[in-house]
Amino acid sequence: MNSTFFKQAFLIFAISFSFVFTKAQEYKYEIGGMAGGAFYMGDVNKSSLFKELNPAAGAVVRYNTNFRWALKGSLLWGKVSGSTDNTDNVFPGAMPVSFTKNMVDLGGQIEFNFFPYSDKYTYAYTKRMTPYIFTGLGLTTSFGEGNTSAGVNLPLGIGIKYKLMNRVNIGCEFSYRKLFGDNLDVTGDNQLLDDPYKMKGSALKNKDWYSFLMLSVTWDFGPRDRPCNNENSYY
Repeated sequence: MNSTFFKQAFLIFAISFSFVFTKAQEYKYEIGGMAGGAFYMGDVNKSSLFKELNPAAGAVVRYNTNFRWALKGSLLWGKVSGSTDNTDNVFPGAMPVSFTKNMVDLGGQIEFNFFPYSDKYTYAYTKRMTPYIFTGLGLTTSFGEGNTSAGVNLPLGIGIKYKLMNRVNIGCEFSYRKLFGDNLDVTGDNQLLDDPYKMKGSALKNKDWYSFLMLSVTWDFGPRDRPCNNENSYY
């Protein structure tokens, strides 16, 4: 055996090892953290995005069912605040009212990626960056200033994620969280903002909202075992 044979054998081994290693890079799960801001929309803020933006943070976990769809669970904390000062509305009694609340949001969502998301498997037309949309269901608990409440929320959101490197994802997302009550802005000392005009409304009217603008970093784990290279199996 000469040196050429060993070089060829080493090259074949290196290519084979590289292929196996690359195939093992796709993972089913992600876990990580989120940080950003939260703001409130309701009786004292009808339409101004990012008004009185406050800090928010939390944890997120994903199960990537395939390159297009993911199931996500999140546990988020955020602070919201508002004031009747400098508003165009005239409130009953004309009393100045302000509030500050802490919130804990526990939720589950389903995500849809606009592009097949991965930095590998280019034969399946994958992209390492994709926009996505999501919706789901959550539970919000708010507390502060002598008032605690809990209720269901409906999240609607959009985001973008990028595969920074092997196992590391970064992202940014914005979401509305629709509450089915009107007491996020109510304090123990003042009930004015609990349906201030005493008008009956539907589930989509006269209710409070809050929003998150979050940056995220997640880590992939749980290698995916794919027995074949059928392109359709990735979607």
